[in-house]
Amino acid sequence: MPIEYSDRPFDALADQLVRDQLSAEPVLGTQLGLTDYDAALPDRSQDAILARERAEDAWLDRFTALDPAELTQDEQVDRDLVVMVLRGRAIRRDWLGWRRSPEWYAGSILEGAHLLLLYRLRPDPLLAEALAERLRAAPMLLEQGLANLDPELVAPELLPRAIGMTRAGAGYLRGLAGEPPVEHRAGVAAAGETAGAALDAFGDHLEAMLPVASGGWAIGEQRYDGLLRYAEGLRYGTRELRERGRAAYAELAADLAARTKQLRGHENWQALAAELNADHPSTPAEMLAGYREATAASRAFCVERDLVTLPDGEQCQVLPAAPFNRAVTAVAHYMAPPPFSGSLVGTFFVPYPPDGATAEEVAQRLATNSRAGQWSITAHEAYPGHHWHLAHLAANQRRPLRYIFASTYFTEGWGLYVEEMMKEQGFFTDPYWEFCQVGMRLFRAARIVVDTSLHLGEMSIDEACAFMVDKAALSEGTARAEVLRYCTWPTQAASYLTGAIEIQRMRDEWLHRAIGSLKDFHDTIAGTGRLPISLVERYLGTVGTPPAHG
Repeated sequence: MPIEYSDRPFDALADQLVRDQLSAEPVLGTQLGLTDYDAALPDRSQDAILARERAEDAWLDRFTALDPAELTQDEQVDRDLVVMVLRGRAIRRDWLGWRRSPEWYAGSILEGAHLLLLYRLRPDPLLAEALAERLRAAPMLLEQGLANLDPELVAPELLPRAIGMTRAGAGYLRGLAGEPPVEHRAGVAAAGETAGAALDAFGDHLEAMLPVASGGWAIGEQRYDGLLRYAEGLRYGTRELRERGRAAYAELAADLAARTKQLRGHENWQALAAELNADHPSTPAEMLAGYREATAASRAFCVERDLVTLPDGEQCQVLPAAPFNRAVTAVAHYMAPPPFSGSLVGTFFVPYPPDGATAEEVAQRLATNSRAGQWSITAHEAYPGHHWHLAHLAANQRRPLRYIFASTYFTEGWGLYVEEMMKEQGFFTDPYWEFCQVGMRLFRAARIVVDTSLHLGEMSIDEACAFMVDKAALSEGTARAEVLRYCTWPTQAASYLTGAIEIQRMRDEWLHRAIGSLKDFHDTIAGTGRLPISLVERYLGTVGTPPAHG
């Protein structure tokens, strides 16, 4: 389905920017359901990266120069979204992430192949052809990565994570030969072998880099502050955010202690959390079955309580995580429906342990997905969390720029907000489910403390892992996987609770002003897209007021 625009001048400019961004990142085109991009991988040569930076500076100038008086309210929001995202990229530019992150290269190849097979938007012959062509482009992208990566900038602590991805990914790509029907397998098999061999060679280079890598992962206070203030529009910086996280942690820990006192007669909530973690599925397959049960129950609850409008045709499939992601992502995660495809099928990925994991590592992964904890996680990932939000958005898509640019402070804030809202509405019928929901919220407060401290350079990786084990009741393996992710994605871990608190504040104001029902609030705010929180609040302020016209 093509992207539709009006005949307004702003939309002509938006169309140019969308095409520019998708040309640079064709895997994003696949993610959006735009099949014209399915056969390509990005050009990540040094020349291409520097050209992209110049182009984005020019785009920033063009959007900054637009006169608000000539724009509608939606166009003003879109303009400011573009400006905030591009300023955020500029803030991180001197960090030279393209010289530091092996995953940026390997991940595009693996995600590009996985999305084609997950969505299957082309007929089998064309799907096989696009998949093979994308795989044949993999060696060039990996060669660009090897040319760009600088051992003096690559953090040695993060290399094992990238190596794990490449090793699992090579096997995954070789296994793609069995995916297309028999008559279309030959080309995919040959291309998968070529791409798998290139990933193996890439992994060999990363292993050789281990003794000499000497870079860091902390982006520093100035960059972190800039991302909060300019990319997200928040009114405070890194240190105030950390203090907010500490205050929220203390409040939530007191709540857990009180609940533990009521349930067990003592206040050692960590002991109760460990007890509940020990009551976990015995196998990954049992974990998958538990998440499927909770997904069906959460959807039925949303219908019964009339909490959101479910679009016709939406479906949340619950599947094991892709093999190449299991080494780098220890928690449940979600992939949205491709919004321009007409499909409303999203995927809730259950965090299977990596292939070759020890019995202890498997047990730790299962413990982090306890029977009592699965219900809160499901509300976050499925209904009315990420799946409902993004299926609702796909069903009502109007503003293409809001699919190209996004903020995790709304997306993840929404997921955590609905966990709390579902508690308020009575979804967690077992007191231990509710205990786990509060524990999940405390975990997000701990993330704020750890993420800010890591990037301020005031906490080491080992200290951060110990903090998450002691203060958030994570298993050691999950804590390390979490902390390494924070190192590679600054400010994202802080977005969950920060965004949830802001969304709840906006919800309370909406209901106080009697603008509409709770369902109306959910449908309206989720329909804004994935805007930075400051833009969401501005948009809500226009609800019920006459639209501005240029």
